[in-house]
Amino acid sequence: MRRILSLLFLFTLTLSAHAQHHKKKNAGNMAAPGTAGLQSGPMIGYVDMFEALVWVQTKGNATVHIEYWEQDKPETRYKTDPVKAMKPAFTAKCVANKTQPGKSYNYEVYINKKKVELNYPTTFKTQTQWQWRTDPPPFSFVAGSCFFINEAEYDRPKPYGSNYQICTKIYEKKPDFMIWLGDNAYYREPDWFTQTGMVHRFTHTRSLPELQPLLASTAHYAIWDDHDYGPDNSDATWINKETAWQTFRQFWGNPTFGVDGNKGCTTMFSWNDADFFLLDNRYFRTPNNCKTCERTAIGHEQMEWLIGSLSASKAQFKFVAIGGQVLSTDNHSETAFYDFPQEREELLRRIEEEGIKGVVFLTGDRHFTELSSYQNKAGNRVYDLTSSSLTAGAFKDALNKTSNDNRVPGTVVPENNFCLLSMSGPFRARTLTITCYNAQGAEMWTKAIQPDYSWK
Repeated sequence: MRRILSLLFLFTLTLSAHAQHHKKKNAGNMAAPGTAGLQSGPMIGYVDMFEALVWVQTKGNATVHIEYWEQDKPETRYKTDPVKAMKPAFTAKCVANKTQPGKSYNYEVYINKKKVELNYPTTFKTQTQWQWRTDPPPFSFVAGSCFFINEAEYDRPKPYGSNYQICTKIYEKKPDFMIWLGDNAYYREPDWFTQTGMVHRFTHTRSLPELQPLLASTAHYAIWDDHDYGPDNSDATWINKETAWQTFRQFWGNPTFGVDGNKGCTTMFSWNDADFFLLDNRYFRTPNNCKTCERTAIGHEQMEWLIGSLSASKAQFKFVAIGGQVLSTDNHSETAFYDFPQEREELLRRIEEEGIKGVVFLTGDRHFTELSSYQNKAGNRVYDLTSSSLTAGAFKDALNKTSNDNRVPGTVVPENNFCLLSMSGPFRARTLTITCYNAQGAEMWTKAIQPDYSWK
């Protein structure tokens, strides 16, 4: 009898220990109540005319599918092919490929054939077929970078992330899509050297409750910078860059990943009458301290692809997203002017020589926002909108401790913020309006770039 009681006691201890372990393991699970099986998402990835991608992360091995319908035709429902969410990230990318141009859709997520109940809208709208028919529709998108979500168990003693309500403020603007400009998650020391660590970091960041409504009804595109690629200032020598690339692809819904047979996060898409070129400034980057290496952030092949694509583009505005500032003349180790002066000179010279108009760089990284502008010798104006930081610590002394000859006065914002870019007006005479908002949703500044590419 005594032996049986001892065995029962040990069994009880084992169950208790297992329960505590399970509780600790899931302490970072921030999925909303009533979403059994769902870890994070759904998130809208790329959206075109005939298809849209819906990304979902589950809590374990599962089969995911999406059911969707036109908002004005709820009686006709479509279903995506089922996708298995499996280790290591348990992510699924479901493609809704029975859509029509310019239509608004509602959708539902099913995990193991059971509908996921969500308390916020799950919608997307396909792009409009306007060519040869009408002027391009107005549209808006958000640009932002540096998204740090605290996890005290693995963070440094002083919290670095704050103002998570910025996700709600972005959501309230109802942008058509969002471009994440790098440092979209921050790998910490426990994350760098294993796939487990990288997946954990993205899972923790992506599961933020305030983020979920924004993910579910806005298209999302992304590049990376150093902190969601590897350690601080990582370059092409980073030993785990293949793992980082695999993880990036698991957590984002870009249309492609890499061009001309190369890896990395490079891609391109169009939205109405604007073209967007998303660059990789890490995978091919020269080692920072190599004195005998050719200095490059994007590499020769990516440079040739970019210049060729820009020269071929017929869009009035051509947006080029890259992690680090291009136009800033600040003598700082996180600007192209300082780190890669010859590559920067080649890039701007070739834009000038090719007569390419309407180039707007979208950059991040610096933990403050500013707009830069200069006119080249061909008479064309080039812009660089730096939008940083969303939730990571802000560079509060940026105005006094940085120097940029191309800075547009009054555009420095040294606090958590995001930028909303809106396109409107007739074809080939579009106005681009940029408005910067702080984390509380207050307008910090607005600038309009006119059809002749001047600004006011």
